Amino acid sequence: MLAVYFFVLAAGNILYMKKLTKPATRTDGPLVSVLIPARNEEQLIEACLNSLLNQNYLNYEILVLDDNSSDGTMAILKRMASEHSRIRVFKGEPLHADWYGKPFALQQLSAHAKGEILIFTDADTIHQPTSISWAVSNMDELKADFVSGYIGQDVRTFGEKMTVPLMYLLTGFIVPLFLNRLSKASVFSTAVGQYIAVKSDVFKKNGGYEAVKKKTSEDIYLARYIKSLGYKTMFLDISNQVCCRMYSGYTNAVHGIGKNIFDFFNKNSLVLFIAVIAVFLFLLCPFPLLFYFLITGNPYTIPLIIVNILYTLDWLMLFIDRKITWYYALLWPLLFINLLYMAGWSWFRTVSGKGFVWKERVVT
Repeated sequence: MLAVYFFVLAAGNILYMKKLTKPATRTDGPLVSVLIPARNEEQLIEACLNSLLNQNYLNYEILVLDDNSSDGTMAILKRMASEHSRIRVFKGEPLHADWYGKPFALQQLSAHAKGEILIFTDADTIHQPTSISWAVSNMDELKADFVSGYIGQDVRTFGEKMTVPLMYLLTGFIVPLFLNRLSKASVFSTAVGQYIAVKSDVFKKNGGYEAVKKKTSEDIYLARYIKSLGYKTMFLDISNQVCCRMYSGYTNAVHGIGKNIFDFFNKNSLVLFIAVIAVFLFLLCPFPLLFYFLITGNPYTIPLIIVNILYTLDWLMLFIDRKITWYYALLWPLLFINLLYMAGWSWFRTVSGKGFVWKERVVT
């Protein structure tokens, strides 16, 4: 029954996102502030900004904060700001001890933003000309205060394809998105920090990132926080508007996603342990157990075959929907093995005090 539930959940969430996501139709309207934190992004920031300068929406500004980079990021930003009046550049303050880097950078940027709508996005993203129009159109038509979703992911190496798709566990195995509309519970609200649009007044009058300043998965916690205050949050399909190569190579992918896992469980060891046991028993074990049943002629072999087929179909739907090479979904047991490894690594790095080195900073 659990396998059937996961299959229905994944299929339902895919259809839900596609049905609710509206086309980008607005080309003018309220001022939009696009906010980009940039720390050591000299290889990527120019392409990101060029894509944002090529928008069909008329009324917007671009704010970029150089978060104390040690490379040539600031020089690129100054040059582009001198060439394009739409871009405003700021030098970030030294990181405060009670903040993590990204939420602190975005909090600083938001103080300078003039827009009625704030779009938070990453320096490694590439935007289609309708990216800003999409946010305005969807917030308007859906009467939403906060919008996020899945952008397109460029995954190239085998390691990336066995790691990055784990982010789709949220809608493939965990969160029934329709309950975010029907329930007031904030646990059903989620977000991906690569693209978040929020009404400026909602964000600022409730303290912005202050409530999630010490979170590595600040995007999810911000969505839950906004939802808990009674505002309308939506999780949609943004893959046709924005794309990104999230991580280059297996090690970067493990470190990038792994640092968020223990934090996702609010750094509660017991809850993480229960989740790990559940993943091992109910999601990973059916695959090796199938071979044992086939060899021994166990009477439950047929039901277990059905479970494995459903899990395979589940991952196939997620990979196809997210435009990732479909046949890698057949290796879904490796995804769960990788998840268990990263969960253990995330827990150890946190409780040992070693933390995670990210963007030349140690995050504990």
